[in-house]
Amino acid sequence: MTNSWIDDYLIDPGSGIGDFISAAQDWVVTSGPAVAPAVAISAGVALAARRAWRRRCHTRLTADARMVTVLVPPQPNASGGAALWSHLVGLLRPAWHRSLTGQPHLAFEFTFSQAGVGIRLWVPGAIPPGLVERAVEAAWPGAHTKTTVAAPPLPLAESGERLLAAGGELRLAREEALPLRVEFAADPLRGLLGAPVGLGHNEHACVQVLARPATGRRLARGRRASRSSTNLAGHLLDLLTPSLRTPRRGSGSRTNHVAPEYRLEMSSQHRASVNKKSSGQFEVVVRYGVSTLLDADSPEADVRRARAAIRGRAHALATTFATYTEHNHFTRKRLRRPVGALAERRLGRGDLLSVPELAAIAHLPTDDTLPGIQRAGARAIAPPPGIPAVGQDIKPLGLTDSGHSRPVGLRVADARHHMHVIGATGSGKSTLLAQLVLADAEAGRAAVVIDPKGDLVTDLLSRLPASATDRVIVFDADSRTRPPCLNPLDGGDPDLAVDNLVSVFRRVYSAFWGPRTDDVMRAACLTLRLTDGVATLADVPKLLADPAYRARTTAGVTDPVLRGFWTWYDDLSDASRSQVIAPLMNKLRAFLLRRFVRDTVAAGRSTVDMKEVLDNGGICLVRIPKGSLGDETARLVGSIVVANVWQVVTARARTPQRDRKDACLILDEFHNFLNLPYSVDDMLPEARALRLSLVLAHQNDSQLPREMQESISANARNKFFFNVSPEDAHHLSRHTAPRISAHDLSHYDAFHAAVRLVVHGAETEPFTVVTEPLPPAVPGRSRLLRAAARNNQRIQPRTVHTRPGGDQTAANRAADPRRGNTTS
Repeated sequence: MTNSWIDDYLIDPGSGIGDFISAAQDWVVTSGPAVAPAVAISAGVALAARRAWRRRCHTRLTADARMVTVLVPPQPNASGGAALWSHLVGLLRPAWHRSLTGQPHLAFEFTFSQAGVGIRLWVPGAIPPGLVERAVEAAWPGAHTKTTVAAPPLPLAESGERLLAAGGELRLAREEALPLRVEFAADPLRGLLGAPVGLGHNEHACVQVLARPATGRRLARGRRASRSSTNLAGHLLDLLTPSLRTPRRGSGSRTNHVAPEYRLEMSSQHRASVNKKSSGQFEVVVRYGVSTLLDADSPEADVRRARAAIRGRAHALATTFATYTEHNHFTRKRLRRPVGALAERRLGRGDLLSVPELAAIAHLPTDDTLPGIQRAGARAIAPPPGIPAVGQDIKPLGLTDSGHSRPVGLRVADARHHMHVIGATGSGKSTLLAQLVLADAEAGRAAVVIDPKGDLVTDLLSRLPASATDRVIVFDADSRTRPPCLNPLDGGDPDLAVDNLVSVFRRVYSAFWGPRTDDVMRAACLTLRLTDGVATLADVPKLLADPAYRARTTAGVTDPVLRGFWTWYDDLSDASRSQVIAPLMNKLRAFLLRRFVRDTVAAGRSTVDMKEVLDNGGICLVRIPKGSLGDETARLVGSIVVANVWQVVTARARTPQRDRKDACLILDEFHNFLNLPYSVDDMLPEARALRLSLVLAHQNDSQLPREMQESISANARNKFFFNVSPEDAHHLSRHTAPRISAHDLSHYDAFHAAVRLVVHGAETEPFTVVTEPLPPAVPGRSRLLRAAARNNQRIQPRTVHTRPGGDQTAANRAADPRRGNTTS
């Protein structure tokens, strides 16, 4: 029986090994020429297949990649970097999934240009949308994120341009088990972010940190490599320094001969390695690049200077990473085609870094003195649970700007607690007000808008739905067509109408209005209401100055108090009478000299029934720009409209609550128009019970008297604060602290706001939103609505009210709709 080579080896090991080597040599000589090409081809195919698979995995992972731009919060948390990367360890996929599609990685990038420093995260499309954005906002409360389509970090050359670039790659110089420095007295990014200062117009730079969670196999390979490297290094050191040779295990007699410095160093490295292994691990590669664009026909001397400049900047970027030197440090390697390599963002095999090491390299700068950093104006706060989103009975307010964006709205029932809107010019107030009106128009709810600037009504007329055509009423001071008439002395309770009208004049002209002027106007308006015909403000000057007309008008007055007033008035001399009525006459003439005013409030019988507007979903738009009418006239017209609305609303007290329809009164620069005989303290609670919700908008608190500030603070419970001045922010932060500070309120971007709402009657925690832009204007819609608004005007029958002792016959004659205004 022939013995095998194993038997021969066991009998005679030396002879067995020799026979095996001889047999192997014979096999190589005889079979090698045939087998070697097959082996080489197989190895080449396997290598090509592996490269193709990696390329395919990278293509699939980077498909639909996005760029998350991060705006640094005002006070970034120093521990935010560790929190972010600890969170992102969870991106590690199961082994079976990695074998099919690979493991996705991220790119934390610092981009530099003449405009400043940008901080971005490149996220593969394989990572779910919103995951990284929420992780960033959770790690750094107050940071803002903006997601866009991924783009190369360095610009590419276009036609007629020449691109010059320099860059490199940073890798660990020693074994991976030894950590970098992670503890610093100051932010280690200070040097990196200051290195590219002074970039020219066409110069750009980028530092890119590619990272992916390390797999178990990669960690095991790193530990084996570390142990072998450590053993080899130890043997070499023993050969070079015999006096410091490491004692063999069990030779305790030689322990005392080891140098203390060596023992301390090895002990320190051992502890640092253990600490590094105790946290999550990432595979990391750091790349950097600098580029500049020149004209294609630039002189060679300019090209040399530009190439030297970008090499110097690239060197400056690389040297800033010497800050992380401790047990380990970075070494530079050449990077071919830096622009393409940075744009490709491919991560092959990286160095193992712990979460603290990676966080020390890739984090948001904590130094608030660094110039050029794109910073968030204020913190973004997510809404509390229970805030409604969309629905038929929900008024849209905007979108959340923290985490996953979702709509935010206000229930119609909660809107009855009124809304206070404050913000500087251009902060987004008009956009919010327009959205509220459009939502009411779509839902068939009534809305009255008073706009002292003009743009709000113009935007609404271009966007209101076609279904609101038969419900729109427009008062426009700049329109050439005759406006509707809303006579404050026509219809309703005479006493209430006169009280409201006199109060409007008294509050608008408070500095020039005395008790005698108040008495004269009140008596004149009450007298005109009790006489035949339709009373208007234009009749007041005639009643006071024309004796014949006054005699005819007062002949039927039976009220003893009014009768006594006119007896006293007629007994005055002409000079005394002129002195009494002069303060009132100069104000009425200045008011009535404007054609729009005469047509709106003194043209006879009202052509607009405000009760029908509020009860049937009407949209009343009052455009009274101060630039066209003047400040006082605009305030008077707007206040008269508000008084008419309030007169109709207070009459709802006789209507059962279930039959009261919700309506909204929107006042921009509202402090100009709340000129009623009632205080805001009384008006707002009563309006809520009568289902009239008020939206009170203005620019700053200094526009309001102290009493009105307190009333709005207490009774307008829905708060909507856009960007305000630091002084107002300090005052308003009482409603939003501690979640939203005074610093946040004064640093919001346009269309960002802090919101505190009432939900089911209870106040919620404040949060932040972004108002949505208005829908596009509909061509021809404004012209259609204006034409329809002219057709919507119609004569409304007058409701007759008589005072005790009044002339009922005269009142009945005045109520006849077939009679004209006999006094005009």
